[in-house]
Amino acid sequence: MPEKLEKSDGKVRSAVKSLDVVIVGAGFAGLYALHRMREMGLRAHVIEAGDAIGGTWYWNRYPGARCDVESMQYSFSFSDEIQQEWKWKELYAPQAEILSYINFVADRLALRDGIQLNTRVTAATFNEDENRWMVETDVGDGFSAQYLVMATGCLSVPLDPKIKGINDFAGTLLRTSNWPKEGVDLSGKRVGIIGTGSSSIQAVPYLARQAEHLYVFQRTPNYSIPSRNRPMDQAYEREWKENYIERRKLAKQTRNNTLNDAGPRSGMEFPREELEKEFEKRWQAGVSASCIPAPILPAMTRSMLSPPNSFAIKSLALSRIRGKRKS
Repeated sequence: MPEKLEKSDGKVRSAVKSLDVVIVGAGFAGLYALHRMREMGLRAHVIEAGDAIGGTWYWNRYPGARCDVESMQYSFSFSDEIQQEWKWKELYAPQAEILSYINFVADRLALRDGIQLNTRVTAATFNEDENRWMVETDVGDGFSAQYLVMATGCLSVPLDPKIKGINDFAGTLLRTSNWPKEGVDLSGKRVGIIGTGSSSIQAVPYLARQAEHLYVFQRTPNYSIPSRNRPMDQAYEREWKENYIERRKLAKQTRNNTLNDAGPRSGMEFPREELEKEFEKRWQAGVSASCIPAPILPAMTRSMLSPPNSFAIKSLALSRIRGKRKS
């Protein structure tokens, strides 16, 4: 007999599917969770609100969207076969390439039959008597599972700005968090962009190329270290793939699971002139990552939190913005 689900309004009961695990979200985390649960022999099912997989890389498709972690590190590490097989085109992958990678992994691992698209979870209630989750959706499907995995990430809920009069705006209102899939033609238009966070920093150069005039509204000036992005160097890619296993182990010892060239000494140990030379060298190198032992990272943290060094870093960035040094 099929299980029955009492909906959260207490009025409707319907047959539900019994599973071991319900996973919400079909981004990086959701795909890996589905793969891992299947490896464990569990019956798992993914519920995804979008009409395609990809998570944040599906929704955040604004012009200029790109990852700020090197491509060789921003990828799944659980399968050496997959990380050896996939070839990244750029040092820092753009949104479209990351989305292609996610789809490649889904096909490579035959995950699509376990993913339900165009479906939102409307309620999830834990039944303490049965030790099971009762999950409801906006399409009427119901699920019962022992485990509920929320693979929704930290960027899944768009922020609607609370600006007086915004609903009276007669023009086109766009959000970087939900950019139209078909794109937007801004040729000959006056465009305003609010905010100068990471999304805006990436989008502004692209929007400026299209728009007749671009107005940038900001509360607090921001800056970004140049990425020095470039086509993937085959020798660099080969070096990474030959050392992937060891480098992944080292990355797991860091606070954010990525290898970065933090340097062997704390910034507080450097004289100001020497410190500025080091910052200049790193500015020229960009945000490129290097393989280093994890114990070095605390020194970097102490350096960045030190007021004198924070001021020195800010001074370097401001000098770039004001055009006092060549970039």
